[in-house]
Amino acid sequence: MNPAMMNPAMKLIALLAFAAFILASSHRVTAEPWPQYRGPAGDGVSTASISDKPWGSSGPKVLWKAPTPLGFSSFAVADGRAITLVGEQEHEVCLALDANTGKKLWEAQLGSIKYGRGGGDAGAPDNRGGDGPRGTPTISGDRVFAYDAFMTLHCLDAETGQSLWKRDIEAEFEGRNIPWRNASSPIVDGNSVIVGGGGAGQSFLAFNKDDGQVLWKSGDETITHATPCLAEINDRKQIVFFVTSGLVAVDVQSGEEIWRAKFPFSTSTAASPVVEGDRVYCSAGYGVGAGLFKVTEKAEATELWFKANELMNHWSTPVVHDGHLYGIFEFKKYGRAPLQCVNLATGEIKWKKGGFGPGNCIQVGNKIVALSDAGEVVIVSARPDEYVELARADVVRGKCWSTPAFSNGRLYVRSTEEAACIDLQD
Repeated sequence: MNPAMMNPAMKLIALLAFAAFILASSHRVTAEPWPQYRGPAGDGVSTASISDKPWGSSGPKVLWKAPTPLGFSSFAVADGRAITLVGEQEHEVCLALDANTGKKLWEAQLGSIKYGRGGGDAGAPDNRGGDGPRGTPTISGDRVFAYDAFMTLHCLDAETGQSLWKRDIEAEFEGRNIPWRNASSPIVDGNSVIVGGGGAGQSFLAFNKDDGQVLWKSGDETITHATPCLAEINDRKQIVFFVTSGLVAVDVQSGEEIWRAKFPFSTSTAASPVVEGDRVYCSAGYGVGAGLFKVTEKAEATELWFKANELMNHWSTPVVHDGHLYGIFEFKKYGRAPLQCVNLATGEIKWKKGGFGPGNCIQVGNKIVALSDAGEVVIVSARPDEYVELARADVVRGKCWSTPAFSNGRLYVRSTEEAACIDLQD
């Protein structure tokens, strides 16, 4: 119909319909997937928003729960699937759930879960550490990539879980596994799947995600439990590995080393590097501490500050927002470790709130979503002047050392016993 022929009522209806379409389209834009460890960009941040509506005494709306026996793997969520690693009958298993219902879609057996410090059983339910797989799968198109404890990189069909190809880093690339075995997650960039763990000259490896063929290999380093970080620093795309010698950044296309920075190592490093512009923050437990580096345009890393035995992130990688770190700090302190806000430029603690234990947190819009080690979900304002708690509820039972995932208005959390999907739509 010609718009000129519309009466006022018809024009109003058309205008409202158009406004509804715009709002729906806007919602679809913010309904981003969470396809890998720590989200779309690997920085623990979602650009979506969550509701300010109080939960009340009944807590948030839990859409479903499902068993997730053993493991600290987080969820990757995309295309209606929520995928994680669990431990079943002494094996690591890649488990795919329906993201809307929690119903099991498929599972694929990977490697063993007997990988304690000395190779002993770390999968026992009452074990203080260990407790199954810790790497998080990565979803890329119609494929799922999982890097197991014994450093075998698996490529699975996202629809069925069928194995498409795999590469054994220990056997094929003189791999150097570490105490408590690999806990890092694979990074996908374009057509490349990138992992660490090989021997001399091949510590960093990139494979073609279609057929598993080697694209490049470089470096002579020993990996840690930390997942590397994909970032663009000074207009150059790179992947930053946190190895026993410190930070090493390599070009994602060639594996060529770009810069490096020395950082202490003791026993285990598990939190990922955090990149903000040309600054890189890193932290480790076991008495090490935290530091901040600036990467110059000449690809030289300069230390801005270092705090020995302070600001330790055991395995809880913080997020950075408006020049401040938000995360769970301190070493171990199960049930007690605090959520803190830290000035990135100086390392000054702006505020802290205890009682979280070594859980993890992410950022959704202008809010911090934390998962305590006891299974509490806590929503906090991302503001440096004071700790403002907006909501708190017990959601899952069991040990929670994994990182929350957020997609399509829903929060996905898990423990060594069960997973839950919570409706947080704005």
